[in-house]
Amino acid sequence: MSTQTWSADPARRDDVRSGPAGSGTGRAWLLGLGAAALAVGLVTAVAQAVDRFHWWAGFVLTPGALIAACGVPLLVRGGSRAVVGYVVTWLGLLVGAVGALLMLGAMGFGWPLMIILPALSVTGTYLWRPDRPLLRALHRSVATLGLVVAGLGATFLLLHAGWAHLRSGWWGAFLMAAGVAIAANGAEAARHRMPYRLSAVTLALGPAAVAFLLGLRFLRGF
Repeated sequence: MSTQTWSADPARRDDVRSGPAGSGTGRAWLLGLGAAALAVGLVTAVAQAVDRFHWWAGFVLTPGALIAACGVPLLVRGGSRAVVGYVVTWLGLLVGAVGALLMLGAMGFGWPLMIILPALSVTGTYLWRPDRPLLRALHRSVATLGLVVAGLGATFLLLHAGWAHLRSGWWGAFLMAAGVAIAANGAEAARHRMPYRLSAVTLALGPAAVAFLLGLRFLRGF
């Protein structure tokens, strides 16, 4: 039978309590702050190199990087704190992305990132999906729609950069994709034995059909 010694020194007791967890949190802080400093330095160097440096944007870029760094230790701890850390990290990334675009004077070109990044942050929440089948199907539908919206933002970026050329009404394809995603998640929920299963599937297929048909109409042109 193992015994645990207890020191009379309060400082030593604090060291015993912190142990590996404290050192892991310290490394997470160093990692987050180091990545934040590297990101700010890199964006600043690039902006100066291309002669598009707007110094005042540092007051947006730097706080965003620091906010993201604050979320890293919470992510490392796991559990419910990881959810908070995830939200804080993504909030910092969004603020930092705005600051980077402003510093580079590229907001007119990079505005689709303001569609892509929030959509990806929503998709990433599926890491903490609920256990109940109905709630999990609903969460999966939202996460899948986040991927569709991210694809829409990426297409806007390609079109704005002149790297792609699409016919008018092209965005109807993303409405159709959203309808397919909702229908697929609703159909997947039908295989679980749960109350109100038929009602849940019906509620999913209705909006899915409307979105698909409306997207098809836009894709073909009014």
